[in-house]
Amino acid sequence: MPPPVLFAGDLMRSSVKMLLELAAVLVLLAGLYLAGHSFLSSPKDENVHEVTATVLAADNSEVLQSGAGAVGPQRLSVIIDGGRWKGTTVQAKNYLNGQLDMDEIYVPGDHILLAVQIADGSILDARTINTFRQNWELGLFAVFALGLVLYARMIGLKALVSFVASLGVLWYFYIPNLLNGAAPLPLSLAVLVMLSLAIIITVAGVTRQGIAAFLGTVCGMAVTLLLTLYFGDKFNLLGMTTPFSTTLLVQGAYGLDFQHIFYSAVLLGASGAAMDIAMDVSASMHEIKQKRPDICVRELIRSGITIGRMVIGTMSTTLLLAYSGGYLTMLMVFVAQETSVARILNMKLVAAEIFRVLIGSIGLLMVAPATAVIAGILLSFEFSRCKRAAAQQVPE
Repeated sequence: MPPPVLFAGDLMRSSVKMLLELAAVLVLLAGLYLAGHSFLSSPKDENVHEVTATVLAADNSEVLQSGAGAVGPQRLSVIIDGGRWKGTTVQAKNYLNGQLDMDEIYVPGDHILLAVQIADGSILDARTINTFRQNWELGLFAVFALGLVLYARMIGLKALVSFVASLGVLWYFYIPNLLNGAAPLPLSLAVLVMLSLAIIITVAGVTRQGIAAFLGTVCGMAVTLLLTLYFGDKFNLLGMTTPFSTTLLVQGAYGLDFQHIFYSAVLLGASGAAMDIAMDVSASMHEIKQKRPDICVRELIRSGITIGRMVIGTMSTTLLLAYSGGYLTMLMVFVAQETSVARILNMKLVAAEIFRVLIGSIGLLMVAPATAVIAGILLSFEFSRCKRAAAQQVPE
């Protein structure tokens, strides 16, 4: 019969793991609460309110066609759907600037988001913002959350919590600090390391495979950062290729380091894939060790490296397709105009995407072997300890 000391030790270790996992989940939930509280708080300008409305009529007499777009004010008659002014009919303006990616022309029956200016409890002015898509977005997210929980159960629920909490951290901590002038790279590295730790502990728990996945992810981030710093100067990319960077500069963000913000975006984009690969390799090696407890460290590491090769083989292509999908229309323009390869490769926007894809892929190449070595050592140590404990249970 196993000694009572072994049962007490296992029970204590299990209790500590549960407490740490619970603490991680509680911290993430607290972050969600604070983020939600901040999100639902009143806007800075209490005289301007955002409400939903339905378009009753549209006057396009002052709208002028400008190529494929349109410029000028579209005058609308709308009825407010909810809130304090529900049922109120107001006249609203929709200013068109000839930008097809931003402008929207409304027709009767459209459900829109409206900004109304209030004075003495009455509506002075109303301007359109966008089509109201929020309910459909929440519905789509609900489908995603339901599918995740139904398939992965408790792990899916933990993943959902970490997903939403990560979004809250990025939106309410990371981005505001970037706007306030914090050094982008140290801030990004600190945030990504802490997020990786919280996400992996939340999903995998305080386990050997979880620790291995975290350490492998950190190794990949370190390689990505070093490569970014070295090759960034060689590519002569100043960071203005990222979307809305010019808009941010026009709004007065002259003191921001756009080059390092671009580098941070590269690091941020590769970190999620790094966690994915590290967890794939670590979890697979743990499963191998469970089925073959007698496997030696060298064979286990070799199996992990083989698994990593297969994962990397598709992950690099996944990154390429993901980034290409965002610039599909640009690629179509190149093909339609029969642009030379030399001109394409040396264009600033294309060079930035090549930089992003290749730096991220090289960083991922380091994640798999690093995780395999770390997981091989940690998992073998764990099972060796179990074998020694089992040997102690054999009666003399």
